[in-house]
This record gives sequence, structure tokens and C-alpha cells, in this order.
Amino acid sequence: MILGLGSDLIDIRRIEQVIERFGDRFLDRIFTDAERQKCDRRSDRAASYARRFAAKEACSKALGTGFRDGVFWRDLGVVNLPSGQPSMRLAGGALRRLEEITPAGMTARLDLTLTDEPPIAQAVVIITAVPARNG
Repeated sequence: MILGLGSDLIDIRRIEQVIERFGDRFLDRIFTDAERQKCDRRSDRAASYARRFAAKEACSKALGTGFRDGVFWRDLGVVNLPSGQPSMRLAGGALRRLEEITPAGMTARLDLTLTDEPPIAQAVVIITAVPARNG
């Protein structure tokens, strides 16, 4: 069962300009330490940050809150599964919201897809409920 769906598009140049203007102040406010380490190793640094920014926006929409009701930017982190597939790690208010919308006896699954075609980056998040595993 689908619990939430969110998508977002962002102009990579916009993120690049914000990074140039505000630097670490912006990056520390929006991105987790793990995201910063990954993005800063990339040759397409601004595009990497833009994809993650779009993922956070898309996930906040899928949660049904946006960035309010205790959901903050750093509560949403893009991580990679062992296969390399991108996913989201939620904490704080975002995790509480996910738990609120997940029916009893079910487990929430977050699917994320990221892409870019400069100057645009895009992310789509689908939150589904699947039966909880016993044991």
C-alpha cells in the first residue's frame, strides 16, 4: 500500500550559487555529515548536492508534512544501500512522522530515484507499507 509519494525538480545552478554565497553555513544546515563527505568527493559536486536537496524535498512531500511539524532538513539523509541503490535514512521528526503514517503490523519502505540532466536534478520518493516480518 502506498503511504506517500513526492517528487522534486531543482536547478543545479541554484544550488551552486547558494553554496558559493553561503558555503558551510548552508551545507551544515541542510546536509548530513555522510552526505557532505560523499558530495565533496564528487567532481560534479553541485549536481550531487542538488540531487540530495531534491530527495529531501521529495521525501518531505511523501511524508505529507513538508518542512514543518518537526521535520527538519537534516532529519532526511540520502544513503546508499550495499547494492549502490539510493535510499533515505530518517531521524528525529521525520522518523516520528513515518512511524505515525505506517499502519500497525506493517513496515515502511522508502524507494528513491535520483537523476539529473543539467541544469536540472530530480528526485522521486515512494513510501509503501509492507507486511512486517515475524521473527
